[in-house]
Amino acid sequence: MSDILFHGDGRIFSCRAAGILIRGDKILLQKPLNDAHAFPGGHVSFGETGAETIIREFREESGADIEVEGLKWIEENFFTWGDKSCHQICLTYLVKLKDTAQIPADGRFIGREYIEGDENAVYFHWISLDELRNIEIYPPNTTELLNRADDGVLHILYREDAHA
Repeated sequence: MSDILFHGDGRIFSCRAAGILIRGDKILLQKPLNDAHAFPGGHVSFGETGAETIIREFREESGADIEVEGLKWIEENFFTWGDKSCHQICLTYLVKLKDTAQIPADGRFIGREYIEGDENAVYFHWISLDELRNIEIYPPNTTELLNRADDGVLHILYREDAHA
């Protein structure tokens, strides 16, 4: 399968799916070595639905099997990735573990992510919902979005890079 990730003319387009996993008063986030926290997920592969992507990504990166409970928001993100302008569509779902024993309930653990064939370590952290305002996270208004969980599917526009 090939990821929906295109490079050209100093620009990148990507389609990503992410999962919101909450256990008690904590939320699972991933953090690559040199980047901000984000919801676990990855690039959608051609012919794959967003829900299929997030199920696959959780299995590949953390070894966990999840169930998708529903689409929570759709993001149109414009940001800088390295030295390139990036336009990304991200489908973010509420998910739950099929077996809570598959992911430790506390602390952090290391998983693996694959971007364009390169394997990289990705760090997974359980972060208290109260601490979300104090960390660098994408999308930056995550706390507000989580508080709007009953508003149906939200559309989010995020512009970091004015030149996108």
